[in-house]
Amino acid sequence: MWITYDPRRADAPAGQGASRRRGERLSPAGSGPTGRGKGPPRGLEAATECRRTPLGVARPVANTEPMTQRVELATVMDRLAVDGLVTEYAVAVDDGDWEAYRGLFTADGRADYRSAGGIEGDAAHIAEWLARSMQLFPMRQHLIVNRRVRFGILDQDTGDTARVQADYINPMRFATPDGASPGPDGGSTAPDFVCGGRYAFGLVRTDDGWRLREVVVQEKWRRTPAPAST
Repeated sequence: MWITYDPRRADAPAGQGASRRRGERLSPAGSGPTGRGKGPPRGLEAATECRRTPLGVARPVANTEPMTQRVELATVMDRLAVDGLVTEYAVAVDDGDWEAYRGLFTADGRADYRSAGGIEGDAAHIAEWLARSMQLFPMRQHLIVNRRVRFGILDQDTGDTARVQADYINPMRFATPDGASPGPDGGSTAPDFVCGGRYAFGLVRTDDGWRLREVVVQEKWRRTPAPAST
């Protein structure tokens, strides 16, 4: 610690009272007032030496903070892009936009709806099947929640692949016997068929952005209309 003294005190260092101003500080090593000695205290000097090379040149410390920030920002942007792709998938199915549906997949992308009573195949084939089968449900509202994103490695570049596990609930309404859509002129719009389960999405980064390579549906439950009473 630093020692503060008054030259008028009896215990002031001998021969130094006249050369110092009142309240001036002494270093612990007695090397003179602060800023007037021949060098830093021995303890500080030793600490400084241990951070120097044998030639007395301080070792440079790499500043990795900007790189870390760039990596973190890229990860955030990838998460947003992946999340947006899953949302676009749900909207395409609900709106019956099968061209947009196909555009969400890679050229070799596939989907598997067998656990829900559907089929498995490439994206183009699946889009054709959905276009036919979804005519049975003119009202549908896909909700994909609890999305868990994990990034993988492709060709030694972390973040080139991603896996998304997500839960879904899908309320739908059957078409009326005459084929009319539910609504003000077509009856109730309330869902009468509801199913739920879990999605497994496999994604890959392409030159056009993130795309789906695999979609697997695991249906866990469904509620169908009660049988009509006779």
